[in-house]
Amino acid sequence: MDAKDPLAEAEGVATAWAREDLAELASRGLRRFLEPLDPAQGALVRIGGETFINFSSNDYLGLASSPTVRAAAQAALEHYGVGTGASRVVTGDTPAHQSLEARLAAFERAEAVLLFNTGFAANTGIIPALVGSGDAVFSDALNHASIIDGCRLSRARTVVYPHADPEALAQVLAETPARRKLVVTDTVFSMDGDHAPLRELLAACREHGAALMVDEAHATGVLGARGAGLCEELGLESQVDLRMGTLSKAFGGMGAYVATSRAVVDLLISRARPFIFSTALPAALCAAAEAAVDAVESDVHLRERLWRNIRRFAQGLRALGLPAEPRSAIFPVILGEPERALDAARRCRDRGLLVKAIRPPTVPEGTSRLRFCLSAAHTEGHIDLALEVLRKMGVRHAE
Repeated sequence: MDAKDPLAEAEGVATAWAREDLAELASRGLRRFLEPLDPAQGALVRIGGETFINFSSNDYLGLASSPTVRAAAQAALEHYGVGTGASRVVTGDTPAHQSLEARLAAFERAEAVLLFNTGFAANTGIIPALVGSGDAVFSDALNHASIIDGCRLSRARTVVYPHADPEALAQVLAETPARRKLVVTDTVFSMDGDHAPLRELLAACREHGAALMVDEAHATGVLGARGAGLCEELGLESQVDLRMGTLSKAFGGMGAYVATSRAVVDLLISRARPFIFSTALPAALCAAAEAAVDAVESDVHLRERLWRNIRRFAQGLRALGLPAEPRSAIFPVILGEPERALDAARRCRDRGLLVKAIRPPTVPEGTSRLRFCLSAAHTEGHIDLALEVLRKMGVRHAE
């Protein structure tokens, strides 16, 4: 009898686990699948040879396929090559990284900026670098998964306060003994599109000696006179301790950054593990991002088109009896159970709309939804067609 191959046996066990878990996910309508888009991100995309109007992308300003942004990336690609070869603390740093950080610092009106490869890497690196055992971190109940994981990795005590409730935050800040206290919140919440009450949260932090870190991923490029986010819109740039922004949504590229003080940036360079132990962003992506920042700050028409579309869609949803406020580019149509959301997404697709069903654990149980994302690249015709499809489907918001 042949001896068993330990490696094959181990693979067989893992495969059995995977099949068991996949079956369980499928039974609950929670299994996910990949669908490659062709060719590029935009208001119109192709999947499997069919063309759809794309209402599921975070490319809020349509910059992912901007000729100017692409040209900047191509020029940097010719100069720097494809990869950076190592982390920035080894040999992966380039003038393109330094230039982008300086440009972002000016854009954010911050003392310093540090780049990360993704928003997830930023949040899971920044939080553990600032707080640890003996400290406490206070997190909004609907914060993004990257913030949740950053809190867990920090090994600080994590206190979850009710969504967008500054009074509840003030109470738990007063009741929680800790060496250091850090409050973390999204500014625009990615699944509902609502805003954090930043002024009130900041007042609670000041009263109780806490630092405030905000995630501006879905606000950067969308809110503020120059597109610098909710902090800019409220005039709080200089008062919030750390502002995390992303390069992968309104800027149309890849990567993330934190805008803060020079001392905090220097600490992160020495302590943030995703920064220290990840190969640096390709320089071409840095050049593309810098071109996108220039476009966001200089071309006010981009945001004007986006906000015209946001207001048009919000008005149309309200006319259908669906709750909608023009607060951000994100509009949830909450349907309840995963099967209802999946069925609605299929029916939208049959009518030429790409609107993905969002299900747990991305959103809480019982709140599966269609999540519409508006872009400056959408036409009035695209928006009116989406509203007409929803009308014909008779979609009703789950209570």
